[in-house]
Amino acid sequence: MLSDIEIANAATLQPIRDVAASTLGIDEEHLVPYGHYKAKVDLSYLAGLADRPLGKLVLVTALSPTPPGEGKTTTTVGLTDALHGLGHRTVACLREPSMGPVFGMKGGAAGGGYSQVVPMTDINLHFTGDFAAIAAANNLLAALIDNHVHHGNELDIDVRSVTWKRVLDTNDRALRQVAVAMGGHANGFPREDGFDIVVASELMAIFCLTESWADLKRRIGDIVIGYTRDTKPVTARELGADGAMSVLLRDALAPNLVQTLEGAPAFVHGGPFANIAHGCSSVSATRAGLRLADIVVTEAGFGADLGAEKFVDIKCRKSGLRPDVAVVVATVRALKYHGGVALPDLGTEDLGAVEAGMVNLRRHLANIRNVYGIPCVVAVNRFPTDTDAEIAKVVELVAAEGVSAFPATHFAEGGVGARDLANGVLTMLEQPSPYTFSFTYDDADPLTEKVEAIATRLYGAGLVTWDARARRRLERIERDGYGDLPVCVAKTQYSFSTDPTSLGAPSGHELHVREVRLSAGAGFVVVVCGDMMTMPGLPRDPSAARIDLADDGTILGLS
Repeated sequence: MLSDIEIANAATLQPIRDVAASTLGIDEEHLVPYGHYKAKVDLSYLAGLADRPLGKLVLVTALSPTPPGEGKTTTTVGLTDALHGLGHRTVACLREPSMGPVFGMKGGAAGGGYSQVVPMTDINLHFTGDFAAIAAANNLLAALIDNHVHHGNELDIDVRSVTWKRVLDTNDRALRQVAVAMGGHANGFPREDGFDIVVASELMAIFCLTESWADLKRRIGDIVIGYTRDTKPVTARELGADGAMSVLLRDALAPNLVQTLEGAPAFVHGGPFANIAHGCSSVSATRAGLRLADIVVTEAGFGADLGAEKFVDIKCRKSGLRPDVAVVVATVRALKYHGGVALPDLGTEDLGAVEAGMVNLRRHLANIRNVYGIPCVVAVNRFPTDTDAEIAKVVELVAAEGVSAFPATHFAEGGVGARDLANGVLTMLEQPSPYTFSFTYDDADPLTEKVEAIATRLYGAGLVTWDARARRRLERIERDGYGDLPVCVAKTQYSFSTDPTSLGAPSGHELHVREVRLSAGAGFVVVVCGDMMTMPGLPRDPSAARIDLADDGTILGLS
């Protein structure tokens, strides 16, 4: 069996100008090419499409993730290819991969098997330089903060309160906590600092929520970098940083256009963490797709309790976008894992474990329909170890919940393997929704009530408790006028609770908030529950050890 990179390297790609013209009707003059097979679409051109009606939006989400992975991106691409193959003008909208996971434990994020976006190696490595631009702009702000303090600190910044960290797009645990400005007076004022990975930067979240250069500059100016000694917030605008930072991001803000292995167009743009931020590709790419195509298939990070919730309560709330249908990706092995089967035994048939694990999927389906108000179907992403009896059991159990499930083999067969799923999605799109789209909480609710609504309505928690410092921080945020912002709950993706080992659908548990962070530019308040890592470390056996360059320039080992 060929590896992902072998499949990608063997593919015959169409020139990106042909993909843009044939499916989306974009003339070559509106493209900014980065080689033959990837391009940015001019923002001014996209702004001129404002009067076009929007197509249908399909949101791909999943049950609670498991260590083997469920194939959400692969399903997004496979479904796009299936709809494209059925003659529907369809575009995928995906996040850009971070090189941290690429060289760390997870590997690339361009799909897999015969459901990939290409050129795969380019997308996983540097791509069009968006992440480098975000890192440069982020670190410029960090430099301007220290420079301001060094040259007299006219704003009276309390250096102990500075929250803005430096970033890079590499996993490096040694940089989580550092001391800067060491070596004497000429090097600045010494203080504790740290690094995050690029995708955890507030600037990445801003990048993915804005749609114009003017809004980008406004949001950057609103960033709160710390506080004065009399506890007043200090913004990037007060430091005079908003203009220069916007210049660094000017070109990056245009969406990146690539293609699937079967020639369907795909926007791959932006990539915020799905914990510390909203975990979705850019609003600009999504809206561009909706104006240019009949159907847009996009994904949200992690399970429906995290990624889909943030898609709804942050991205949709801020942009006005509304999903027409949700596709929930499930696998037999994930259900067995949530049903109590150990990782080494997931390949053994166990219908009882499938039924026991259904409790996790059942709650996600209830949340999507009854809390978010989105009609949904289930994609059963089939793996070679799945038996016919297990697949039939999943379809039966899902049907008992009033939802249709469609086994899919797009990893091995491409779009043809997701044809039944595509027809199921089309059927849902053609029917009037029996649900009313809604947010989990109202804008006017106090921040504590917003957190409680997510915890009790979605996670099944019995109560929310607060660390004393987190409570004080929340009160300060509300005093400073940010109480109407949505909340972004950062917690483990592996469980509805904050305990990653609590599988299935735990109920009555405690959600403890240990930290609160303000992302004023992005426009949300981050509520940290449990241990969240914004600068990952490399595993004992990192993917970097298997990635190599052949003498003829071929990249090897990337997956």
